[in-house]
Amino acid sequence: MLKDIIEAKPLEGYELYLKFEDEVHGVINITEIIEFTGIFAPLSDPAYFATVTVNPDLGTICWDNGADIDPVVLYAKVCQVNLEEYFEAKNQPHGSEHYKPSLCRKPSPAN
Repeated sequence: MLKDIIEAKPLEGYELYLKFEDEVHGVINITEIIEFTGIFAPLSDPAYFATVTVNPDLGTICWDNGADIDPVVLYAKVCQVNLEEYFEAKNQPHGSEHYKPSLCRKPSPAN
């Protein structure tokens, strides 16, 4: 199931803090996902990169020039799994010994 991004904050060095609707959150470095070419070229300017917003209709991050990134890619990155592993686990039946109910656990509440 697709997880929508509900919060995004730009950080130093092309990093983004992302929070998803299921409370999973983390920091990613965008340079590990995209190259600053084509529609992503303007993001190489730190000031423009910092204008990132969440598009609630798409459930992902975007910029004014129309650049956006698939939330599945971002979720897998936050969970620190590659996309093949992510989709393989999601496609396993619940009775399978390989099924993982959550590849990326919610953070434990603070005591």
